[in-house]
Amino acid sequence: MVPPAMFDEVSFASYIPDPAEPSQAAAVQKAEEFAKKVVKIRSGGRRGLFGKKAPSTGAGLYLDGGFGVGKTHLLASIFHSVPSPKAFGTFVELTHVVGALGFNKAVEQLSDHSVLCIDEFELDDPGDTMLVSRLLSELSARGVSIVATSNTLPGQLGEGRFAAQDFLREIKKLGSIFETIRVDGPDYRHRDLPPAPDPISSEELAERAESIPGATLDDFDELCKHLSTLHPSRYNKLVEGIPAVFLDGVHPAEDQSVALRLVVLADRLYDASIPVTVAGAKLDAIFTPEMLAGGYRKKYLRATSRLLALSRFEVAAS
Repeated sequence: MVPPAMFDEVSFASYIPDPAEPSQAAAVQKAEEFAKKVVKIRSGGRRGLFGKKAPSTGAGLYLDGGFGVGKTHLLASIFHSVPSPKAFGTFVELTHVVGALGFNKAVEQLSDHSVLCIDEFELDDPGDTMLVSRLLSELSARGVSIVATSNTLPGQLGEGRFAAQDFLREIKKLGSIFETIRVDGPDYRHRDLPPAPDPISSEELAERAESIPGATLDDFDELCKHLSTLHPSRYNKLVEGIPAVFLDGVHPAEDQSVALRLVVLADRLYDASIPVTVAGAKLDAIFTPEMLAGGYRKKYLRATSRLLALSRFEVAAS
């Protein structure tokens, strides 16, 4: 559980705040202060009876903002600035870890960490709400600091996806763990850039794929069908070592389950900086207007932003 390779070398110093967005410079300062607080908590603790030290309650920071404003950059910078053991992962990856280890084992494994960094914090169902609320509360009480990024304020998590009001107490408990910092600004992935490249012909797609050793060429429908046979936690392995991805016959997703799998795939491709080239529909047409108007709107917009960024990557031909 470490940051994606594209964030291996980031730091607070390498984050360049937009002068027109003062919240960005303020967020860098808050993130640095949080990292120092984590180090202090890690080295200190409350002195109890008989001179023994009990762990201090962990600190909490929640970076809220739109797509492409550098929240993950700051999250990875915090990770790099604090002592080990420490963990970094997306919200989905965290739930997969808990599912694989079991709740008690997960708490045991993470309770000696200085920090738990959670990217793309979202609550998609009531089970996740209860699980994460309990997990983070227990870890915080044991001295683990928690920092999360999201496009949704803590009090609005789960909104539009399930009966969030029925779980309001748990959601409020989650929100009480964090100090919320807003990071505003335009999506840096598309700042001052032309629109994403138009799709190319199937023939040209095949030629380009053939020219790059190790590149993949897949029919969009066949890919979607294959994704349905894999647990999302396996998507990392699916794209490992691939230099470029070529997709033929791209069209709007058929239903929500297909669309959500594509969101996870887009995240894994983006983490690995794998260029994407398509034939068929444009990449910004994969998620239908109806989907973009629903409860998963922010997931789909983030995935679209990342896919468009990948479509602009230069693909090195042999």
